[in-house]
Amino acid sequence: MASAPRRPFFRRRKSCPFSGTNAPKIDYKDTRLLSRYISERGKIVPSRITAVSANKQRDLAKAIKRARFLGLLPYVIR
Repeated sequence: MASAPRRPFFRRRKSCPFSGTNAPKIDYKDTRLLSRYISERGKIVPSRITAVSANKQRDLAKAIKRARFLGLLPYVIR
C-alpha cells in the first residue's frame, strides 16, 4: 500500500528583533538586553537560534565583548 507523498515541513524564519520600527538599539550599556543573547553558561547565543541578522549579530557580539571588558557582563557564569 503506497501512501501519498508527504510534504516537507518548513519552519518559518523569524524576523530579526533589531530591524524594523520600534526596534531596540544595540548598546553595550544595556545589560538587560544583552543578557537575553547570552546562554546560561555565559556564551553568546548563535543567530540561528535567536534569529538575529548577520550584521546585527556582529554588532551584538561587539557590544557583549565590550560590556564584558568593562565589567558590566561576566565572561563565565558558573
